[in-house]
Parts: sequence; C-alpha cells; structure tokens
Amino acid sequence: MGEGILLPDNKVILASPRGFCAGVVRAIGIVNLALEVYGQPIYVRREIVHNKYVVNELHQKGILFVNELDEVPHEGRVIFSAHGVSPGVRERSKLRRLRVIDATCPLVTKVHVEAVRFAREGYSLILIGHRDHDEVIGTLGEAPNETQVVGSPEEVESLTVPDPTRVAYLTQTTLSLDETRDIIQALEKRFPHIQGPAAQDICYATENRQTAVKHIAGDVDLLLVVGSDNSSNSNRLVEVARNLGTPSHLIENFRAIRPEWLAGVNKIALTAGASAPECLVEEVVEFLRQAGYGELREIEVMPENVRFGLPPEIVVAIASAPAAEPVS
Repeated sequence: MGEGILLPDNKVILASPRGFCAGVVRAIGIVNLALEVYGQPIYVRREIVHNKYVVNELHQKGILFVNELDEVPHEGRVIFSAHGVSPGVRERSKLRRLRVIDATCPLVTKVHVEAVRFAREGYSLILIGHRDHDEVIGTLGEAPNETQVVGSPEEVESLTVPDPTRVAYLTQTTLSLDETRDIIQALEKRFPHIQGPAAQDICYATENRQTAVKHIAGDVDLLLVVGSDNSSNSNRLVEVARNLGTPSHLIENFRAIRPEWLAGVNKIALTAGASAPECLVEEVVEFLRQAGYGELREIEVMPENVRFGLPPEIVVAIASAPAAEPVS
C-alpha cells in the first residue's frame, strides 16, 4: 500500500500501469484496419470494448454497432467484440454467411478453450463472474449444460453437481483478485477435489491495475478511476480502493467530477480501466490542475509490454491489399 512513499499536498498521483490493455489495443486496431482495408460498411456486434468514448469515436468514423447478428445484412462483414461470443453466435454467423473478423481477446479465448476441455473431460463447471457480462455470456455458451455461474462466496453454498469429485472452476478475466480469491476458497472448501486452470484466468492487465491501486491508495485522500459504468475491470478498481478505506469514484470523463468530492482533499490518485483511452486521463489531469492540483507525479508499479497479434483475416487482407502509389 505504498510503503515509504512521501507525497506533498495538492498533488495528483498517476498510477501506472493504467488504461488500454493489449486486448483493447488489438480490438480497436482491428476495427480501424478493417475500415481501412475493406471500407464501409463494417458492423460490430455489441460494443467492441466497454467504453463510451471509444465506441462513439468509432461510430463517427462510420462503424455500425448492432446488438444481434439479425441486424447485419446477409453476407455482411461483422466484427466480434473483445469480450468473445458463444458458439451459438458463431453458428448463426455461418448460417447468414457473414464475413466474420474475430476481435476476441486471446486471454478470453483461453477461458473458452478451458471450458471446452473441462466439459469434454466430464467435469461440472463453475464459472466465477457476473452473469450479465458479455464475456461470461460467451463463455457460458461453450458448455451451457455443464456450467453454473457464481458471483459471491455465499452463492457457492447453493451449488449442486452430479459428482462432487469432478468439478472445475474458471473465472471472468476482469474480476477483483481479492473477491475471486474468496470465492475460490469457498469452492475449495465445498469441493475439496475441485480443479482450476493451469494459470489464473484473471488477465495480467486487470491484476496490474489493481496492484497499482493497492500500492498508492493508502497514501492519498481520493482515487478517481476513468472508465465507463459497464466496464467490469474499471468498477473493480473502485472497489479495491474502497475496500482499503480510500474514497473512490468511477468517472466517464472530467465532467463527472463533483466539487464536493474535492473538499478537503490534498492528494488525488488517478487511474483508468483497461478500456479507457489516455486522452480522457489527460483531460482529468488538466481539470484538476485548474482546480488547484498543480503538481503531478506518476508512480509506475510494474512495467507492462504485452502485445497481441492480429487475427488471420486481417493479416491476409493487409497482405492482399494493393500497394500505395509511390509519391513522385
């Protein structure tokens, strides 16, 4: 919790890492490249990432967002969001002969693969996560008859499975590390033979941003998290700070900051969820500077240099695109 950090008053502390993760960078890049290579119309099923600013920016470029595939014309080109989709959605896309570009985060795909493997091996699956989140809905679709979703340790008590010795758990990638640990402990107590993934499902970016918040939360009077209200990982950052006793608020942008939050506050920590662009953070910094928080310090808790490759559909399209005319 920031041992040994001495901070002067009236200061903004920028947590690092923050903001875009590799999966979000990849997903947004896929949409922009698809527009560049194929041209309009490009459809995206659901929000490409859970951030209103990003979605609005892409919409202004001509990207068409839809809730379901029925809204995409027959044989149209559609991008699946970073949160992944169920096999049922993929099957419907084939029936409509849609030209699919898959922007599912590779770390979400990992969870889907694990779900399929455990189900094939005869395990009952416990999926830790939020039932209404797009990622959980997609993962649940891999083995709907074998999977139950739990969101708290209390829900573990009501679980029933055919064989208590053949149970496995998986998790949504954007959960609170502490809350997930408590649920896993409850599952291990209830099902002593329970199996889990070889490596944790909570993604590196979620863990790193929560770790950074824990590192500085005890040394500030207030934590602000830039992110949209439907962003799971952004909401978890707020919860982490509050659980440590630090007042914290989720803000879409600087306009959401309420004057009463700053009353008597000398030190403010600022971070951003994994789908929030840095430009929104910069606007908050400028707003706080004008409000009297003139000193700015960035604290990097750990470096973050993860990159993900593009899906083959985009790679092939780029390779097949005609070369630009040389400039004379």
